Amino acid sequence: MYKLIAFDGDDTLWNNEPLFRQAHVQLREMLGHYVDPEQVDDRLYQAELANLSIYGYGVTGFTLSMIETAIELSDGKISAEDIHKLAETGKSMLRAPTRIIEGAEAVLRQYANHPKYKVVLITKGDLIAQQLKIERSGFEDLFDGIEIVSEKDSLTYRNIFGRYGVEAEEAIMIGNSMKSDVLPVLACGATAIHIPYEITWVHEMVDQTEIENASIITAESIAHVPQVIEKLEQEKTSGSMEHV
Repeated sequence: MYKLIAFDGDDTLWNNEPLFRQAHVQLREMLGHYVDPEQVDDRLYQAELANLSIYGYGVTGFTLSMIETAIELSDGKISAEDIHKLAETGKSMLRAPTRIIEGAEAVLRQYANHPKYKVVLITKGDLIAQQLKIERSGFEDLFDGIEIVSEKDSLTYRNIFGRYGVEAEEAIMIGNSMKSDVLPVLACGATAIHIPYEITWVHEMVDQTEIENASIITAESIAHVPQVIEKLEQEKTSGSMEHV
């Protein structure tokens, strides 16, 4: 039986990626008279990739990557006014309300204070940005623990499960990212439920062969998670771990 249920935050409990896509479109439009949109996409991707090890995931690194991209692709001709607009875009992203995904609150409340489970939020990104989203969500009191991490890999998950006194096989993770919420969880021996989201950040994409070689359990939406967990527990009890 499972003892710990962990949830991802961004694009699992609340919408996040649409904010980044809107800012990306703004950058494309701003640089439209300098370069083609595809060049903006490629340079922004490279800037984000280079900055991940410095600024980590989230709005801060993304905003600085947009500014770097604008300066480079305009050959330094971008105006101070436009740089200011990009900085303000980043601030507006941090100030944006947390938009809850339909069904998320009901599912969290179903498991909150449940005698069988510890419920934990495991999310990565800017510490302050993630704290703000959590506070605005109103979900803070529904978790037994909140873990804001810089990276989601197998070691991170093992350490978190250990802190809550559970073995990997007693934990289940729910999230939208194959790269962050599913594959590293499976690698450490825990169970993962994938909830597809309409937009996937390019840095969270994985090679199709990685998915084909893994036993992926999918829930159509977060509202379907309880019935998937129920079925998994029935199979776990009967000794069968067939694909859901």
